[in-house]
Amino acid sequence: MAFPLFQVDAFTERPFAGNPAAVCLLERPAEAAWMQAVAREMNLSETAFLHPEGGAGEWRLRWFTPEVEVDLCGHATLASAHVLWETGRLAPAAEARFQTRSGQLTARLAGAEAGGWIMLDFPARPAEPCTAPGTVPPDLAAALGATPRWVGKYNVGSNRMDVLVELASDAEVRALKPDLERLKRVPVRATVVTAHSSDAAYDFVSRVFGPAVGIPEDPVTGSAHCCLGPYWGAKLGKTSMTAYQASARGGVIRVTLAGERVLLGGQAVTVLRGELA
Repeated sequence: MAFPLFQVDAFTERPFAGNPAAVCLLERPAEAAWMQAVAREMNLSETAFLHPEGGAGEWRLRWFTPEVEVDLCGHATLASAHVLWETGRLAPAAEARFQTRSGQLTARLAGAEAGGWIMLDFPARPAEPCTAPGTVPPDLAAALGATPRWVGKYNVGSNRMDVLVELASDAEVRALKPDLERLKRVPVRATVVTAHSSDAAYDFVSRVFGPAVGIPEDPVTGSAHCCLGPYWGAKLGKTSMTAYQASARGGVIRVTLAGERVLLGGQAVTVLRGELA
């Protein structure tokens, strides 16, 4: 049996930018080992698998890196919703509802028009500051090659944590060349590095490194903004912000705080369509 397979560049309005995700459409659940093998074959930061579950507009969604299944992924959710609307499996005005390991996530087209911004409704995940002695990973600064202004951690599910690091300037963030082998040994899933933006078009910038899960640097990370949004919202006194992830590919995310939820806005472009034989 062949399965429709797409590659979508997420959090960008043009091809070959943003974060590429593979989206595999299934008719029914598949074995986790098979999905992991497919994700390893795709060799992208995430491959999404979805199949209908429940009523109209309801889907089961799972995400795999080349190494592991993850509990939450923003760009592959954006890519999945984009594919559903683009292929006519959902009407432009219909909401996409995904059942995931992080509960129900929803997506809608802003203005209900194809090609526009997609708004994701995700859980907020505020960071807790690492203020107690011994709570900052001891090798973190050396692995990054930078001096943190602030360090915190937040839960990303399955008892795994990401670390959030604020640096003094966006120039420092953009110039980072971390020691990835050393960073891989820091006992967290991923390291999110951020700073206030000197460019008035954006409120803050970030980069995300996840060598421990097979992602040396993630080009654009929607799920990280579930933490970055509350963090910068409190610092800047804002509930709506525009963020830029300053990887080599780069991407723009609109962030809106909504209590215990974070709304993430982005665009997406399909670059490949085919079948998984």
